[in-house]
Amino acid sequence: MLRFFKHLRNARHDPFFGSSGQANALRPPSSPIATLATTPTRTLPGALGTRALDALDALLVVVPINARRPPAALAAVWRRLHADGAPKTGEVRVTLAANTQATRIVAGFAGRADTFSRLALAGRMCRELGDRAWRRIGILALTAGETADIEAVVAALHAHQFRLPFYGRREREARRPRAREPGSILVYSARAPDLVRASATARGTNLARWLTALPPNKLDASAYRRIIAALAREHGLGFRWHDERALRRLGAGCFLAVSAGNAARNAGIAHLTWRPRAGRGRKAPDVALIGKGVLFDTGGNNLKPHRGMLDMHTDMAGSAVALATLIALAGLRAPFAADAWLAITENRIGPAAYRPQDVLRAVNGVTVQVVHTDAEGRLVLADTLALAGRTKPRLMLDFATLTGTCEYALTGRMSGLFTNTPALLPELMAAGTQSGERVWNFPMDPDFDSDIESRVADVAQCAADAKGDHIHGARFLSRFVPEDTAWAHLDLSAAVRKGGLGHVSTDITGFGVRFALELLLGTRILGKVCR
Repeated sequence: MLRFFKHLRNARHDPFFGSSGQANALRPPSSPIATLATTPTRTLPGALGTRALDALDALLVVVPINARRPPAALAAVWRRLHADGAPKTGEVRVTLAANTQATRIVAGFAGRADTFSRLALAGRMCRELGDRAWRRIGILALTAGETADIEAVVAALHAHQFRLPFYGRREREARRPRAREPGSILVYSARAPDLVRASATARGTNLARWLTALPPNKLDASAYRRIIAALAREHGLGFRWHDERALRRLGAGCFLAVSAGNAARNAGIAHLTWRPRAGRGRKAPDVALIGKGVLFDTGGNNLKPHRGMLDMHTDMAGSAVALATLIALAGLRAPFAADAWLAITENRIGPAAYRPQDVLRAVNGVTVQVVHTDAEGRLVLADTLALAGRTKPRLMLDFATLTGTCEYALTGRMSGLFTNTPALLPELMAAGTQSGERVWNFPMDPDFDSDIESRVADVAQCAADAKGDHIHGARFLSRFVPEDTAWAHLDLSAAVRKGGLGHVSTDITGFGVRFALELLLGTRILGKVCR
């Protein structure tokens, strides 16, 4: 794994990945993320002129569906874009400018103004760029929501240019910096969109995608620990690894039951801390981000069938979201204190693997009756939530590919939201709408607890049947959150979706990073919980 960490050492300073070679080494050979991180992106005030158009290889332009007058520089191509009649909302059309550069014009026709629709349109536009290497790409929006449309195209361009890990016969060639990235991205706007945050958010999403896509023999617990440690050093984060021995001393019986079936004793809980310059001596975080990091899930003794187990290397997506969000917050110099807690293990079979009807004891003393060994995510999160709660954060957010029932309920288009603090729902729902990562709030009333009552322990791990398991999972997790702490749980049913989602065209979407950053930086949720 460490051989991935040794290229592209002379990168310019970037607000997300930093300025030293070490950060730029944290890419697999097939990923252009380091090159993208150093791609100059500039905002040019004023209208796009003919000379500027002539200097572009490609122009991505968002056009309102009812546009009547084109910019002067696009007048010559306007008729060709409309040659097939009036465009439909969400349609993308492509033509070439009649200049020596033969600039490729990709026009997306916008109607609805919600962020998800903006991102989806931007994703379709970027796919029309294909695999060609572009020296200069321009971005222009002629819509009333100009800055939002530009930021959506920036996100889509980063997602389109990104490459997931590849280990085929072309691996040696892929180690070289790829030529596909544009030499420069030029944004034409008089309103100065927030490109720093837009780019950091996009690259955070790509980091989560990269980690989630890594094969299980490339990203075992030891390799993940090394990656986390290197990222922590680069971004000035505190880092502590609680190994199995430490967790045994802490009484983390639920986590250790899951990790007992692993062949290697390398599982653990990672704890990372970000403190702004003004709060370096502060111990209690404003927010704690908790992520499920099950690196491969066989189902344990309740073994999954072939199709159910095939993609279970992605069961650590929640930890990737929590980690990438904290890295982005540090890169953006967030003015509040934040922690990340990552529960990192596998769920394997073997002589020591835990069994149905085992009784476990968590860090906070709650005893758990095991019902099904394929409900391991809530067990590793139980101890991780309890440990995070001891630091007295004002807000706890956990991210987990926790249940199949949530995906059955929502498909892969949205993720399930649960909270113990209904007063925070306006901010939580607004973050989903504004980020374009849509969430749906499910009930978690106390009477659901009757389905997970136990005769031999404080609580049953799950119900014997799968009805409402996403709700039961949330009710179970709530027992490990301090009663006076605001908490929200995101069941990541949209972490993986065939064909992609929104502006991301790969099955692995990185869902959750945009939501979390919008929630923490774009809403007043911390102001509410910090009163």
